[in-house]
Amino acid sequence: MSRDSRPVVVVGQGYVGLPLAMRAVEVGYTVIGVDLDRSRVSALAAGTSYVEDIPDAQLQAALDSGRYSVASDYDGIDGFGVAVITVPTPLRETLPDLSFIESAGASLAAHVSTGATIILESTTYPGTTEELLVPILESGSGLTAGTDFFVGYSPERIDPGNQVYSFVNTPKVVSGIDAGSREKVDAFYSSLVDRTVPVSTPKEAELTKLLENTFRHVNIALVNELAIFANQLGVNVWEAIDAAATKPFGFMKFTPGPGVGGHCLPVDPSYLSWQVRRTLGQSFRFVELANDLNEHQPDYVVQRAIELLNNDKKALNGARVLLLGIAYKKNSGDSRESPSIRIIELLNRFGADLAAVDPHVSEANWPANVAREEFSEQLLTEQDVVIVITDHDAFDYDVVAHSGARVLDTRNRVPRAENVSLL
Repeated sequence: MSRDSRPVVVVGQGYVGLPLAMRAVEVGYTVIGVDLDRSRVSALAAGTSYVEDIPDAQLQAALDSGRYSVASDYDGIDGFGVAVITVPTPLRETLPDLSFIESAGASLAAHVSTGATIILESTTYPGTTEELLVPILESGSGLTAGTDFFVGYSPERIDPGNQVYSFVNTPKVVSGIDAGSREKVDAFYSSLVDRTVPVSTPKEAELTKLLENTFRHVNIALVNELAIFANQLGVNVWEAIDAAATKPFGFMKFTPGPGVGGHCLPVDPSYLSWQVRRTLGQSFRFVELANDLNEHQPDYVVQRAIELLNNDKKALNGARVLLLGIAYKKNSGDSRESPSIRIIELLNRFGADLAAVDPHVSEANWPANVAREEFSEQLLTEQDVVIVITDHDAFDYDVVAHSGARVLDTRNRVPRAENVSLL
C-alpha cells in the first residue's frame, strides 16, 4: 500500500505523542503536533523538549526539517491523512474521564475529509473507539466511518526512560472498526515500528492495554503485601524474590516498592473494573484488592519511617526527613501519580522537616512544602531518616550506606549496612 502523503496530526505532545511525532518525522511524514497547553507549544516551537526520551537536538532537527510544526489549536490541520489521539484519560473521583477524547474527537471531526484515518491511542475501556469516538467523528464531519473515512485503535506502549525497548522496537498492537480501517492503521504503524500485531476489533486492542497493566498492578500488589508480612516475620523478601527468579519457567519477577505511579498503573486497571461493574454489575475483585493494597503502600512507608525514628527515641514531628527521589520511576522526571505525593502529604501532616533530592524532576513539578536539595554526604549526615523513594542512578548509594543516617530503602538499592533497613 502506498504511503499517504498528506500531513499526520498528533493530538497531544506529551510522553506518548511527542515520541510518535518525532518518529513520524524521522521516516518522512509531515507532522502537525497539537497540544492545548500553550506553554508546551511555546517550548516545543523553541526547540526545548520536556520529554526525557526526546533530546533537544532531535526536536530541533525535526523543526529544521520543515516537516514538524506545533500548534495550540486545530486551525491548520485541514487535509490531514492520519490523525492520532494521544490525550490523557485520568480518573476523576474514581470514575473514568473521557472528556479529552471527546474534545479531541469533536475538534478533529470538523476537519475530517474522505480517505482520512483517525487512530485513538489513549488508554480506555473496551468499546470507547466504536461507541464514543466514532459517533462524535460522524456527527461532526457528516461522513460515515468505514465508508468515507477510517477509524482504529492502537494502545500506546511508551515506557519513559527504557533504554532497551523504545517506540520503534516495541511491537504495536493495531486494530480497526472494519477490515479496511485495520489495514490503514496497520500500514501507518508498519512505517514507524519494527513489528505490528493486528487484532480483530478495537475492543480487543483496548482490552490488551488494560490487561497488560492490570497484570503488572496485581503482581506488584502481591509482592507489596508479601514485603509487609516478610518484614514482620523477619524474612528478607528481596533475597527470596531473587532466588525465585532463577527458576527458568513459571515465575516472573516483580519487586516491592513505595507504591505505584505514572499514567498507567494507578489508572488503567480501574477503567477495566469500572467497565465490568457498569456493564455486568459485578466487581473485579483482583483489581479492587490490588488498588487497595497499592494505594496504601505509601502509608506503610511512613509507618516504617516512624518505627525507625522510634527506635532512636525520636518523633516524626520535627524530625529531619530526606527523600531520595520524587519521580515514580528511576531515571525519569515523571512524577504523575507518584507514590511520593502521598508520602509527602503524610510526612507534612505529621510535622516532619522535609527535604528531597531529585535531579530529574523540574521546578514546575516540584511539590510544595518540600525543600529542594543537592545530593551530598553532608546533607545525608544531617538527617534523622533518609527514605529512598526512587532509585535514580544519579545517587551514590555507597555514600548513602556509609553516611551514618538511618535509611529506609524501598527499592533494595543501598548496600547493606547497620543503619540501612529494607522496606
